[in-house]
Amino acid sequence: MSALSHIRVLDLSRVLAGPWAGQILGDLGAEVIKVERPVTGDDTRHWGPPFLKDAQGENTAEAAYYLSANRNKQSLTLDFTRPEGQRIVRELVAQSDVLLENFKVGGLAAHGLDYASLKAINPRLVYCSITGFGQDGPYASRAGYDFMIQGLGGLMSLTGRSDAEEGAGPVKVGVALTDILTGLYATVGVLAALAHRERTGEGQHIDTALLDVQVACLGNQALNYLTTGVAPRRMGNAHPNIVPYQDFPTADGDIILTVGNDGQFRKFCEVAGHPEWAADPRFASNKARVAHRAELIPLIRQATVFRTTAEWLAALERAGVPCGPVNDLAQVFADPQVRHRGLKVDVPHPLAGSVPQVASPLRLSSSPVAYRNPPPLLGEHSEALLQSLLGLNEEQIAALRYAGVI
Repeated sequence: MSALSHIRVLDLSRVLAGPWAGQILGDLGAEVIKVERPVTGDDTRHWGPPFLKDAQGENTAEAAYYLSANRNKQSLTLDFTRPEGQRIVRELVAQSDVLLENFKVGGLAAHGLDYASLKAINPRLVYCSITGFGQDGPYASRAGYDFMIQGLGGLMSLTGRSDAEEGAGPVKVGVALTDILTGLYATVGVLAALAHRERTGEGQHIDTALLDVQVACLGNQALNYLTTGVAPRRMGNAHPNIVPYQDFPTADGDIILTVGNDGQFRKFCEVAGHPEWAADPRFASNKARVAHRAELIPLIRQATVFRTTAEWLAALERAGVPCGPVNDLAQVFADPQVRHRGLKVDVPHPLAGSVPQVASPLRLSSSPVAYRNPPPLLGEHSEALLQSLLGLNEEQIAALRYAGVI
């Protein structure tokens, strides 16, 4: 039995943060109903190329972006700006456990679909709102986007080449990391609220903001600032608190060294043919290496260029020194550990035969993740859901479709 097979989620969100949370809950077994606008659906359905190809090799209307965050869901097209659509949402809420939404603050109140209104229908409802800046504060009315939040929330001040390097300047992370982290925090919040409901019988409202999540995820860099009052600067691939902990050139590419303690550093020095580095007072401890980073890093770079990446990986792994290559995505999905862990899965798809997916990283021994459904086609399950959950007959459904409600 799946962990959340007893939970029904009404997912009114779109783009990434909300759908990411919905997909995680779906992977854990929840029944997730994705409510989308008729005709156009979730914006990300059209964010391509690339698009999924059908059995004949032609592009479908399913963008790869959309496919990344919407498996294990059913799609119901519904115009809830209209009274008939609002009535259907309310009837579904009465039978649901969780609602996800990422509209602007107050956006759903105009349709009577805010938390206060829906709590009156279902006091056990866990209602999770995802916004750029939260439900209150001077920025609450603003729209929030991942790229903007990476800048505003400080991540880009830490990402990119240092001011002393060529090409210096702020750089965003290569995936919409703030959105994804917000989806993860939203999921954690939903699970916590469901656990609270088991004890009290009461649902609650979860206020999740991209900016809050981004600041919370500054981690050690935030504390570097808060304990010193000095804002950290961009350091390229170097680490502010550990040395050596960055990329180094090899004879045919690059290698990443992640030396976490003095013992590992001594082993590295032996493999590199420079045991004297470990005895040098400037480099003998991590504190000293951080202070003398400018002297040590050039020495290491001069040594690493004389062996290939594969040679360094083999030698350092034998010595127990943490290291790794810099892989592109083709190399990632060809990596033997990635293949062994099954991080690429193929799920049957009605148009393409199958659709590739990145597997969930959650490994539960008693209630494992299951890939029950591919990302749904727009409105694929509208009729079945309206019949099974609301008891509508074919004539009633046809009237809703004719009126443009579904």
